[in-house]
Amino acid sequence: MLGEGILKGMAETARNFAGSYVSKERLTTVEYPEQRIPTAENARVFPFLVYDGLEWQSGLRCVACQICEKECPPKCIYIDKSADKKPDYVGKAQFYPAKFDIDISVCMSCQICVEVCPFEAIKMDTQFELATDDRFGGLLLDREQLAKSNEYYHTIHPTEATEVDGRLAEEKAKAEAKAKAAAEAAAAKVAAAAAPKPNPPATGGD
Repeated sequence: MLGEGILKGMAETARNFAGSYVSKERLTTVEYPEQRIPTAENARVFPFLVYDGLEWQSGLRCVACQICEKECPPKCIYIDKSADKKPDYVGKAQFYPAKFDIDISVCMSCQICVEVCPFEAIKMDTQFELATDDRFGGLLLDREQLAKSNEYYHTIHPTEATEVDGRLAEEKAKAEAKAKAAAEAAAAKVAAAAAPKPNPPATGGD
């Protein structure tokens, strides 16, 4: 029938219009900022750095490998590697970022930095209320401003954070088992070297 598509479209529009006044699912108006809708777990705004423990400087997971800096499409990440090293979560000595800045006025929230990070050190935040009257310094976040605890990560992305913690715990257990096996092998080798050697059998003369 001629015009059937138009009539169907108008009927759907009318149904949605009327439903917006009676359906709880469609009553989406929120009196912000007094009222707020809970942020979805998969929401992403700008990156932050994850640290373990109570102290962000000693607990940062980042090892300044600079992969995220190289892979960032708008080039908004700036990293300086430290001259010394500190132990990471498995006890291995690693470099750390002496400087880690992100210019959020340039960041496009693509999450590529998160995807390429091999140390689960950088994740996407859900905080969007970042307005400032300082268009330069106020939008350039340093490592202290970017550092947020693993507990905070669990608060905003509980499913993902639990999966990451499980994977890191498994890697740590494997590293500890490997180190223990190596220590036991070294101890066995030392014990074998220290053990008294048997005297050679005496040979009688004719």
